[in-house]
Amino acid sequence: MSYSIKEMFYTLQGEGTHAGRPAVFCRFAGCNLWTGREADREQAICQFCDTEFVGTDGLGGGKFATAVQLAERIASFWPVGAEAADDRRFVVLTGGEPLLQVDAELIDALHAQGFMIAVETNGTIAAPAGLDWICVSPKAGSTLVQKSGHELKVVVPQSGFSTADLKAMEALDFEQRRVQAMDSAQPMARRSAMEWAVQWCLDNPRWMLSVQTHKTLGIR
Repeated sequence: MSYSIKEMFYTLQGEGTHAGRPAVFCRFAGCNLWTGREADREQAICQFCDTEFVGTDGLGGGKFATAVQLAERIASFWPVGAEAADDRRFVVLTGGEPLLQVDAELIDALHAQGFMIAVETNGTIAAPAGLDWICVSPKAGSTLVQKSGHELKVVVPQSGFSTADLKAMEALDFEQRRVQAMDSAQPMARRSAMEWAVQWCLDNPRWMLSVQTHKTLGIR
């Protein structure tokens, strides 16, 4: 299959378990919970997305005819001669919804390039075998299909997810559970969401806090 990529860039992972780790981000175009058009946001299942994933016109973006071509392009963003912390380069497949496109051929091609492969998904599509790190961020109103993985990351407070729903998620087969405060252009709303997330972790110690450090640092 061919692959449609919005953008690629080299940066530090900003969220979750691997926060601070150098990574190549590969953002896939398209999502199954929102078209990406502002006119459709109010009718979308996910209405709070802050990511541009429409088209293939971003830095490093484009259409790639084969998995090998895409893997080679991803590898080109890693600094020449630079070694990784555990001898594996790190790539984050994100979106949009990457699992609309990620397949066995791409996983094999990225492993051949020496990458540890992480994916950030909304969990509505079953993950293919071979991924090294699966982070699921479920969205209220969608059907959760991928119920296992390494990291569960829930944006809070999220309309449609009650505290009972969050507690029920503890039964899912994830190594780690995190809540992440809903971002907002309004400082008071942002502060309120962070206070909610912090208090949730204090009251429910099986959960940890995910902070969007890249926004604090002003990096991508």
